[in-house]
Amino acid sequence: MAEELSFPTGIGTSDADRIRLLGQDLAADLMGKVGFGELAFWLVAGRRPAPGETRVFEAVLVALADHGFTPTAIAARVTYASAPEALQGALAAGLLGGGSRFLGVTEDSGRFLSDVLHAQGDLPGTDADWDALAERAVRDQRAAGKFVPGLGHPVHKVQDPRTPVLIGIADAEGLRGPHLRLFEAIGRVHPAVLGRTLPLNGAGVCGAALADLGLPVEMLRGFALLARAAGLLGHLAEERRTNLGLEIYKTVDRNARYTP
Repeated sequence: MAEELSFPTGIGTSDADRIRLLGQDLAADLMGKVGFGELAFWLVAGRRPAPGETRVFEAVLVALADHGFTPTAIAARVTYASAPEALQGALAAGLLGGGSRFLGVTEDSGRFLSDVLHAQGDLPGTDADWDALAERAVRDQRAAGKFVPGLGHPVHKVQDPRTPVLIGIADAEGLRGPHLRLFEAIGRVHPAVLGRTLPLNGAGVCGAALADLGLPVEMLRGFALLARAAGLLGHLAEERRTNLGLEIYKTVDRNARYTP
């Protein structure tokens, strides 16, 4: 007798009468009662977030939604200009541009902070102890010839406006945890180690905040992409009205120089 196949999942299922999601009746228990950000958290964490966690999480999504004509937005617009019948292709093109320079810093920062804390073991008890831990971490990165994820920004040279706001929200909700504490300490000590002062950027503080919510650091780039999907849809809606993607293409084409 052939072995019966089984594909277990705790996410969702449906039959002729009902749709089940996360053990809930989608129509009766979730629609109109659960926000999208709360649901996204729930889907990944496997638990329903507390209201304060939802506030911090959704603040992260807002912070990462759009930053103007970044490569992700340009890729989406130009792809849409080439294939306006395939919105999904344009959206995918923008999301595929999320990497180490744009959006990926959220995960890189969360991983870095998590690794430092894991190696430390017991958490520091005072600001001075946090500073000492942060200084060792920055020195180790410098000795290895690596950048500290979450430090510096191409536009915001003094302060990223998102950083103090998100830290303030996390603190107000009692969720300013060890990742944010360490990230703040890095902001205090790095000038003495690196010989220059860099801002704590928004992607980095988002990674720290998400890690403090207990979300797996291996998934943090996914949340950045989730947020950016909304921004890209906005760009594509505008693209339908302005045709800037075609202008971008024409500008590059007219100014291309063949140099064999």
